[in-house]
Amino acid sequence: MNDENTSEKNDEPASDFIRAIIERDRAAGKHGGTVATRFPPEPNGYLHIGHAKSICLNFGLARQYGGRCHLRFDDTNPSKESVEYADAIIRDVQWLGWDWGEHLYYASDYFDRMYECATELIRRGKAYVCELNTEAFKEYRGVPTRPGRESPGRQRSEVDNLDLFQRMRAGEFEEGRYVLRARIDMASPNLHMRDPVIYRIKKAAHHRTGTRWTLYPMYDFAHCLSDSFEGITHSVCTLEFEVHRPLYDWILDALELHRPQQIEFARLNLTYTVMSKRKLLELVESGVADGWDDPRLPTLCGLRRRGYTPASIRDFCRRIGVTKFDGYTDVALLEHCVREELNRTAPRAMAVLDPLKVVIENWPEDRVEELEAVNNPEDAAAGTRTVPFARELYIERGDFMENPPKKFFRLAPGREVRLRYGYFIRCREAIKDPETGRIVELRCTYDPETRGGHAPDGRKVRGTIHWVSASHAHRARVRLYDRLFTAERPDDIAEGEDWKHSLNPDSRTETEVLMEPSLARALPGDRFQFERLGYFFADPVESKPGAPVFNRIVSLKGKAPS
Repeated sequence: MNDENTSEKNDEPASDFIRAIIERDRAAGKHGGTVATRFPPEPNGYLHIGHAKSICLNFGLARQYGGRCHLRFDDTNPSKESVEYADAIIRDVQWLGWDWGEHLYYASDYFDRMYECATELIRRGKAYVCELNTEAFKEYRGVPTRPGRESPGRQRSEVDNLDLFQRMRAGEFEEGRYVLRARIDMASPNLHMRDPVIYRIKKAAHHRTGTRWTLYPMYDFAHCLSDSFEGITHSVCTLEFEVHRPLYDWILDALELHRPQQIEFARLNLTYTVMSKRKLLELVESGVADGWDDPRLPTLCGLRRRGYTPASIRDFCRRIGVTKFDGYTDVALLEHCVREELNRTAPRAMAVLDPLKVVIENWPEDRVEELEAVNNPEDAAAGTRTVPFARELYIERGDFMENPPKKFFRLAPGREVRLRYGYFIRCREAIKDPETGRIVELRCTYDPETRGGHAPDGRKVRGTIHWVSASHAHRARVRLYDRLFTAERPDDIAEGEDWKHSLNPDSRTETEVLMEPSLARALPGDRFQFERLGYFFADPVESKPGAPVFNRIVSLKGKAPS
């Protein structure tokens, strides 16, 4: 694995029930001790943080046990799939740090073999062509507490079924006229076993096979066959596929093919976030989001554009682990992981978002002093830089109060604070706009004996604040992001209710930042800690050399993850 911000800590394998199964299989010599997994996305949307859990699990298992993991597209529904989605998925998996080597596959690679498998099921009396329309199909299938009824086509002869299926293949019938169903058990308590559809007519061009096919396999049929053809040993999927497992096993056993072991784990549910592809698509198409890479979305391309690192996402996936139980993970844990990663790796810089002018009255007007600043206190190899210090500065407006409460330790009239890397200053006077009463300038003095932030007489100050030199400051656009939803569980909103009513109107604000000169040299994709403000990322799309646009990745501090 080769990517930015990789650390051994982030890649420690966890112990869980899936690994316990694999270790038992290896000890018993099953599959010759081989481990072959796969990540099987459908190219009908962009990957999100929930997919990252599956990606890290499947590729992580293969790496841990010296096996292989395939990237395979389950591209069986051409009306919803595209090359755009497939290319985006490849980029995202690579960005996350995983490599499938030569094992890139598509279900469409196997369409001929799948068609032959379906034909073989007909020959063995285990599949038939059904003419029921959608409404009748649901009626005949019944409900879990009541057995279904047999389709009229269930008793059709093998010869007639083969003829109809071949004519379906030839494009003779319109969509919906016929489907191919597996002949299993119409009385099964599992609705997925009540003669499920395994092929349907769909006259849509496929992004890889063009118009060669006019019928396509259903996901359940294509998925198990693809796993089998590729020699997958452990087919790891999310919990909603548990009820599909009997069908997975039945198809492969009916065809006497290699049968991987399907193992299910709980999907990721994240607070203040929606994971549904349908809902994410609606956010994009309605204009709520600016696109799939909107930094407020949980898509991997959105997290990437916001500034999240691959290592922090892998670390998050490692920490949450895998279980059999559905639940919610606090988004604060994801934020904590990137915050912890960037605390180790991001260089520091000073910038001011809400500026208040400070004039140091006893500083010579034409004097500029270069002060030494530490690039990263967590990394001695990061070295130092210099920042210009002059008579006129800007500080954050929130770092001054005219009438401060008891525990306010920053600047106030008559009070002394430390300027980061600089001097102690004392506020003498606050200048107000005569019309509005708003404070527009502070008049201060500095102690020349406190260079570097230390007083030779040993006196202490409680507050340290950041600043920028007014005459040297550069301006840049900055976007401050917050959670997209105010509801903790927006995916749980009842059916029929508007799940978008909890959208956060303040999820993005744009402002201007005054920054120290070094930040003007930031390149697209650079990350920084703006001291006391948070972690920021030079937007890779809109930033230009010498003119960065910054996205706030995450605040400097947050709620402790549970």
